[in-house]
Order: sequence, then C-alpha cells, then structure tokens
Amino acid sequence: MDKLHLMTVYVAVAEEEGFAAGARRLGLSPPAVTRAISSLENDLGIKLLNRTTRYVRCTEAGERYLIDVKNILSQVQIANDAAAGVNATPRGHLTVTAPVMFGRMYVMPGILDYLSHYPETEVDAVFLDRMVNLLEEGIDVGIRIGELPDSSMRALKVGSVRLILCASPEYLKKNGIPQSPTALPNHSIISSRGVTASPHWSFECQGIQQLIKLKPKLTVTSNDAAIEAAVSGFGITRLLSYQVAPHLATGKLKIILENYEPPSKPVNVVHRENHLTTAKVRAFIDLIAARLRADKALN
Repeated sequence: MDKLHLMTVYVAVAEEEGFAAGARRLGLSPPAVTRAISSLENDLGIKLLNRTTRYVRCTEAGERYLIDVKNILSQVQIANDAAAGVNATPRGHLTVTAPVMFGRMYVMPGILDYLSHYPETEVDAVFLDRMVNLLEEGIDVGIRIGELPDSSMRALKVGSVRLILCASPEYLKKNGIPQSPTALPNHSIISSRGVTASPHWSFECQGIQQLIKLKPKLTVTSNDAAIEAAVSGFGITRLLSYQVAPHLATGKLKIILENYEPPSKPVNVVHRENHLTTAKVRAFIDLIAARLRADKALN
C-alpha cells in the first residue's frame, strides 16, 4: 500500500481513537482501515495501537510516530500548495488553540466564519488555559496572550489586553472608589485563580512597582464566576480587559485605578515556522488576524 495513504489512515484512527470513527472520517470501510493499520505495523515491525473492545489508544511508540507522521503529511500539503501557488484552495483538517474564555469570545466566531468561507476544511478547536506546545501536540495555529518565550514560532501581533481592576457602579457608590492600591485591603476583593493566583497583587505607577498583599473575601477558580460576582455588586476583581469588555461597554462594570495598571499584554497569532505555510493555515491566519485587529476590545 501507498505509505502516505497508510499514514493518513493511522492519523485518523489515532485522533478519533477508533477504527470505525477513523473510517467514517476518511470515507473508507472499517475492514479497509483495519488492513491499512495492520500493514503499517507489519512494515514498521512495531505495535502502534493498543486495541480493546472499548477503545483504541496509541502505544508510546505510536505517540511518537503520530507526531512525526503529522509533520510529514503537513510538509506534503505545503509542497502541494506551493505547486498550486496562490490558486490553492484551503482544504483539510486545521487545529487551532486559544485560552478558554478568549477562544469562546473571540476565536470561535472567526472559526465559524472560516468554515463558511472554506467548506472543504474542518477545524478542531482546542481551548485550554495552559501553554500548548504546537509542535508536540500537532497544533497548526495558536492565539497566545502575553510575551512569547518560544522563538521557534512565527508570530503576528493582532492586539493587546490590559490587566484591570473593576467593580460595579453600585458597589463603588456604596463603598467608595479607592484612589490608590493601598486602599484595597479595606474593600471586598474577588480573586480569580485563573488570572491572579498569588495574594500579592502587583501595581505600577510612573515606573515604580508596588506589591499589595490582599485577603480576598471570595476566591474562585473561573473567570466567569469572578465576573458574575463583580457584576452583582459583591466587590472588586482583577481580570484581563477582554474578559469583561461586554460589561464595560454596557456600564455594568467600571475600571478603577487605571494609573496603576502594569504594562499591557500582547495578543499574538502563532504558528509553526516554515518557509511556506499551507493554504488552509494561511487563510485562517489572514481571516482571524483581520477580525482580531478590528475588535475595539483588543486595540
């Protein structure tokens, strides 16, 4: 059998974690997929998949092989797109990652727009609040907030966000507006571990940094919960500006202590560095970059 075909079948089965699901993804019969995997394992002389009646999982060798095979297939697609030139039509499977809340609010609308423009594509949206290694985890495009430590990635800046303090107008009317960070210990503080895990909050004014130790009245694990508590008038919270942009626009929340905010954080679209990119990746980057740059909450 053709090696590229076998690799394609293996990727489908490994990602779908099943022979039947892999067959449906490729439009092949389950017996054809089973034969392809058996042929590949025989050729390599190793076991790639552990099979039970309930699941299919990669072996340790299979996991490493999956990463290598996906890179090979990506390079083949790049070569095909380069041969087709600017007329290449975006097609195939695209994997995109972003932080959970940012992905839901800003990336998902772009993904839906992309899929409607390019019907021959499929997208796997991986929204996680952790740093994702694009190469090791087979991700095509990532949206990252903050400075980029990985110089092996190509990055396109599309905006910036601020780390802000905010509260509802009702809370501020009842309790007063703090004029400096030193006044915060006298207020009801809502802390989101997703943004600020430490009890010491850092502030900056005219190049001078301040660390204020706070004892939150309420600590939550999700940013949504912190926003809900702040909107209800419980207290002051610290979040990234994009997370509360809709509530700032409607006046449900107000920003305080703007002069003490740390430097803004860049928002970048990143992808694995190549001298060329596939048509599907290039089209998505162009589309999502245009959308994010046009969003007033990010610029």
